[in-house]
Amino acid sequence: MKFYPYLILSFLFPGFLLAQSGGVKGTILDENGGEVPFGNVAVFRLPDSSHVTGVPADGNGAFFVPLENGSYFVKITVVSFRERAVYGIRVNNSIADLGRIRLLPDVTTLEEVVVQGERSQMQLDLDKRVFNVGSDLASIGGSAVDILNNVPSVSVDPEGVVSLRGSENVRILIDGRPSGLTGIGSPDALRLLQGNMIDRIEVITNPSSRYDAEGEVGIINIVLKKNVNQGLNGAFSLNLGYPLNYGGSFDLNYRKDRFNFFGTYGYNLRTTKGGGSSYQKFMTPDSLFSYRENNSRQRQSGSHLLRGGMEYYLNDNEFLGAAVLYRTGRGKNKSRYEFNDYDENDVLFRSSVRSEIESEPETNIEASVSYKKEFEKKGHTLTADVKLIDSRELELADFLQTSTAAPDLLQKSSNTEDERNFLVQVDYVHPFGNKGKWEAGIKSNSRKIVNDFTVQELGESGSWSVLPQYDNNLVYDERIHAAYLMAGEHFGKFSLQGGLRGEFSDIATSLPETGESNHRTYFNIFPSIHLSYELPDDKAVQLSYSRRLSRPWFRDLLPFSGYSNNRSLRVGNPDLNPEYTNSMEAGYLANWDNASLLGSVYYRYRTGVIQRITLVDSVGFNRVFPVNLSTQNAYGLEFNGSLTVSGWWKMNGNFNFFRAITEGAHEGRSYGSDTYSWMGRFTSKMTLLRKWDFQAGINYRGAQVTLQGKQLPSYNIDLGLARDVFKGKGTVIFSVQDLFQTRRWRTIVDQPEFYSNSDFLWRGRQFLLTFNYRLNRKKTSKDSLQEMGESRDEG
Repeated sequence: MKFYPYLILSFLFPGFLLAQSGGVKGTILDENGGEVPFGNVAVFRLPDSSHVTGVPADGNGAFFVPLENGSYFVKITVVSFRERAVYGIRVNNSIADLGRIRLLPDVTTLEEVVVQGERSQMQLDLDKRVFNVGSDLASIGGSAVDILNNVPSVSVDPEGVVSLRGSENVRILIDGRPSGLTGIGSPDALRLLQGNMIDRIEVITNPSSRYDAEGEVGIINIVLKKNVNQGLNGAFSLNLGYPLNYGGSFDLNYRKDRFNFFGTYGYNLRTTKGGGSSYQKFMTPDSLFSYRENNSRQRQSGSHLLRGGMEYYLNDNEFLGAAVLYRTGRGKNKSRYEFNDYDENDVLFRSSVRSEIESEPETNIEASVSYKKEFEKKGHTLTADVKLIDSRELELADFLQTSTAAPDLLQKSSNTEDERNFLVQVDYVHPFGNKGKWEAGIKSNSRKIVNDFTVQELGESGSWSVLPQYDNNLVYDERIHAAYLMAGEHFGKFSLQGGLRGEFSDIATSLPETGESNHRTYFNIFPSIHLSYELPDDKAVQLSYSRRLSRPWFRDLLPFSGYSNNRSLRVGNPDLNPEYTNSMEAGYLANWDNASLLGSVYYRYRTGVIQRITLVDSVGFNRVFPVNLSTQNAYGLEFNGSLTVSGWWKMNGNFNFFRAITEGAHEGRSYGSDTYSWMGRFTSKMTLLRKWDFQAGINYRGAQVTLQGKQLPSYNIDLGLARDVFKGKGTVIFSVQDLFQTRRWRTIVDQPEFYSNSDFLWRGRQFLLTFNYRLNRKKTSKDSLQEMGESRDEG
């Protein structure tokens, strides 16, 4: 494994020979003549304004950018200063000296600041990490899952379940809001969300009281692309890949005076092939037997997504917007399971094959209205949102099972899931004092999900009959009402923010077929506090605390959720309770001339921990289901860093080490684990021959001890190569994902009564060719609403 990164980097060293004889240099100063360190210098080519490169200034404000002969202009951006552009730069085998460039101060706020110009792949802040999708060549043209798999500390398992820092209890939002795009009961919905529609991924590891309390380890916010530049502008993208993968998308935006119209359409057809094997051994009081399984899967999913809306600026301080999103998709899936059964002497006594053909149509409709008013004082705002989500998923499957010891078996299943979600939210921000502000907000969310699952079997008479043990209907009705109050202020280099959130939960579940029902109401208080201190030389430290909860995922409550492999069923537990988490984190952020480092130490104490366990019956069929255990103590150390080696070579990396101690019992049996593990990612990006961008990245996930066994380590290597064409208006990208097909999911379950060893590859190596073209839109634009229309975090 260690050989591959060195092999990749060896292709990059010839770049050292590409030094250029010309360039531009200068020194950044403030209005009083003081040196301004670490400013961002972005270079653009004239006359087409195409982006060329960008470098940070050093600790004394000085910068030098090597350039080929031509005409250019530069933009200089520094936090707390106004952007400055310098035009008329001519390089002709010489160095253009811009001299001393003075910047005027700008008003700063407590909000996030994102500068124009070239965006780094990872932007670090004390309480938020921003992963800029367009800067990751290996993810361009993929799905949301491909992008999330490349975000530091985030991983996605073969079933599509997202984890952050090793925990699945993470809240996923779209544009700061809950969305049907993340799926009703199946996380597979993220595989249908095209990556070229995503602008950035925000990871918030210890959210404040402004956010919903849901999500034990934090929030992952997927921000979709938007634009409000004046006039007509847009972009389109085409992609073609192997195995079969093709699609395209376009977005158009027209801004005229106070009106802004936008629309997006995307289509994608993707085929993934995967498979694996497992060995299971069962030790009962009366017998010993085992079986070996080989399986293969082919999943083909096609989806259309249409999104449009209008924004109207009532005046310079008021904004009103409305948007509609419609998505339809259909999956055509095939799977095949081969079983060989052995007796206690390891002699084969039976072979069987189970095949499945599944059709999976789904639709999703979302409508939203938003309003924002900015008062006279900067930062004084009132916002309101209303959103309606209506989704339906249908899974229809036919099964054929053949055996050397039994007649053929024909079965079919139907699983229908309907969701309706209505959300209302109002937020108010009022600045006070020096740089302080207080915030208040209310939110009401009503959600109803109906799931109907049925399995039928063809009898000897030729008629279909329902299997009673696999026939059920679940109605899930959830109402959550919340209010929060927060305040924050700066005291010199010290800043303090505290908040309190109250949530009332009214949740009812019922099983009409059996008459069972469960109605629960509870009210909880969720405090949060964030302390930060600015150190000399652009460094800072922060301490934070928050209390959070994780309600049972809807599918964890379902009696049944699939029948593909009838020897291993994933079932739910309608009696699950929410789990609660107290989370503490300390962070240190440092910036140097060409590098930045964010180090964090975190601790989480969880009660009522939801974990999955596996139980087997007398014939070797197993059930995997969730239960509430007692407690978990988890702590870890995380580093995120970036390094600009030169103007053409940048690197970034992430390392996360953690320990988790879980204790609890179920039906009189103790379940516990004590695991140490780590995960990391390293990415190197270089500009070769002044025109080609090359990126190589490696992900590694270490082994973990689980409640009943262990999860083995895995790694993958991704490559990307890009070049601008058509005078910077277009970009061609070629990428390879999982170069050596090593992103495997390997688990061992080792218990007194059974043993299991499984190895699964969700999909093999992927090759993808993508073409992006921009219409009246710069490659480096932020592609988001500037101040009035910026997507806002959930409250």
